[in-house]
Amino acid sequence: MENKQPASPTRWTRDYVFDILKDLGIHYIFGVPGTNEIPIIDGTSYPENEVEYIECLHENIAIGAAMGSARMTGKPGVLVVHVTPGIAHSIGNLFNACRSEMPLVILCCQQQNELVTQEPLLASNLVELARQYTKWSHEVRTPDEIAMVLQRAFKEAMAPPNGPVFISIPWDFTMVAIEDNQKVKGVTRISPHFTGDEATIKQAAGMLSAASKPVIVAGDAVGYADAWAELQELATLIGAPVVLQTFSSVANFPNNDYHWQGELPGSQAGIQAVFKEHDVAFLVGFGAQAQLAVYKYSDGPLFPPHLKQIYLTNNTWDIAKNYYGEAAIFGDIKVTLPLLNAQIKSEGAAARNDSMKLMAVTRTADWDAYLHNAMQQKEIWSVVIAKALKDAIEERKMMSDFVYVHEAISDSAPFQYYLPFGTTGAKPISYYCVAGGSLGWSMPASLGIKLEKETVQGIGTRLVINAVGDGSSLFYPQTWWTAAHRQLPILYIITNNQEYHTLQLGLQQVVASYGTAPGYGWTPKTMDPSYLKLERPQLDFVSLAKAFGGQDGEIVRTPDAVKDAVERGIDHVLNNASSYILDMRIAANAPITPTTSMQHYIEQPVLDVFHKQAFKTYLLETDKTKVPSNMPSIF
Repeated sequence: MENKQPASPTRWTRDYVFDILKDLGIHYIFGVPGTNEIPIIDGTSYPENEVEYIECLHENIAIGAAMGSARMTGKPGVLVVHVTPGIAHSIGNLFNACRSEMPLVILCCQQQNELVTQEPLLASNLVELARQYTKWSHEVRTPDEIAMVLQRAFKEAMAPPNGPVFISIPWDFTMVAIEDNQKVKGVTRISPHFTGDEATIKQAAGMLSAASKPVIVAGDAVGYADAWAELQELATLIGAPVVLQTFSSVANFPNNDYHWQGELPGSQAGIQAVFKEHDVAFLVGFGAQAQLAVYKYSDGPLFPPHLKQIYLTNNTWDIAKNYYGEAAIFGDIKVTLPLLNAQIKSEGAAARNDSMKLMAVTRTADWDAYLHNAMQQKEIWSVVIAKALKDAIEERKMMSDFVYVHEAISDSAPFQYYLPFGTTGAKPISYYCVAGGSLGWSMPASLGIKLEKETVQGIGTRLVINAVGDGSSLFYPQTWWTAAHRQLPILYIITNNQEYHTLQLGLQQVVASYGTAPGYGWTPKTMDPSYLKLERPQLDFVSLAKAFGGQDGEIVRTPDAVKDAVERGIDHVLNNASSYILDMRIAANAPITPTTSMQHYIEQPVLDVFHKQAFKTYLLETDKTKVPSNMPSIF
């Protein structure tokens, strides 16, 4: 760049960032301050830029918060990270963002360009660190290309399928003076609303119409497209149960529709049990297709060879990436499904629908009985918390004004079943999780979600609830400082069982698969190891939160105390500018002796009532594990 510095500069190359944010209506940058980033952060000090800097105490919190903001708005979340430690600290949630197809733009301020080759303090090959989990990773070569690179970065983050983009900028490049008329003209928007091929749609419609035992798997691209109604219509037309991908990032099908069967199991045998009786599977928006950690080729594929597969999504990589698809439709789900539905003619759908309606009635009775049993216990079962939240949300008529952030990994089913993620006001983004599984995503995400007042699917964020396990919450408790600093009223529910329960269940799965396997024969010294416990000393999350900024809260110990505590927590966050922490002392789950400590898992009804008998059959046939079908993958 020629050194033609304006006589009295009022704009610098860093201001290209703010040109773009103003064009897109993005109002937050997240980050942890570092010297290199100060020129960009300083730009948030100018009111005319209409951008606030949200200071976090760890980069993985910053990227998690940016992800929450992005999910609410549909626009890229923006964060600034500090050289090698900054992007390294962000990798866990960058991985989650990649797997969950989150639009992000990560700006990393590299050391001075003239110095990098000499390997100075904190510098490294930043592009390679980020490349594996991004759509595009690039280091700026000259200040002249900053405007072009930023336009491309935001364009790519928003283009279907969405995803994170990483841009490294030598920090001295951000301070180059530019003329007042040197601005980014705008960001190119690529419409996501493209329809699939007409001939393939006709082929898929014929296969679905002829199916005698169809099944639908709804992945994240369904929820991102806000395509509940279109998929409900298809499920009714072909009479098919709808199961969701394991660790769905959003609610990909409404839970008040009788076709809804919850998420796929997190075990090889469980997934096989779901598909073995079906002849045709419609895999729509299904990206996370192997959400499990223990797999043996000798036990057979997840999808049986006889299963005919039909794919529809907006990402070619996710179409038939693991198994052959007889029909593969590349297109936007919301605009393509009506074209498919218009050609469906299924003769057996009505009878299958009637059968599923009866199954849904049975499921309701089973869960009501389970809840009644839970209320008689000395310890808290998570179903009691879930029902209390449901009642509180519905009594306040907040079905269209709440977001539930889920990282209570051991207890997904009660929350997914009871909370009103249905057609009475909620939208797919009323539920937030991530497909990656790297822990520590939910508390940071709650910050970005609460900051956003207007959302892409029209729901409100007046009530943000984050249920998180005790182990997961300890990854980033310093999130509470940012919540206090920005006066963000969020209800945090810690499901505190004083252990890493998913890891205990994972240990069972590993031993079941390899304890007697030829060439392995491994068993641990103990099935109840102390390193999977969090009981000595006992953690006090209310006191911990207060240390980070004076947040209020209480410890809840018995099921009869849950409802009033939830009511107090919700009233607090609706009427104050501070968060509230409910330290729920839920039943411990040590798997070594299935007494009352495991009772609530043994007795928990399945969500997937359509495949209930298949689950019983596979447990009897294998007798390999006591992991319930409602349990997600291990970590």
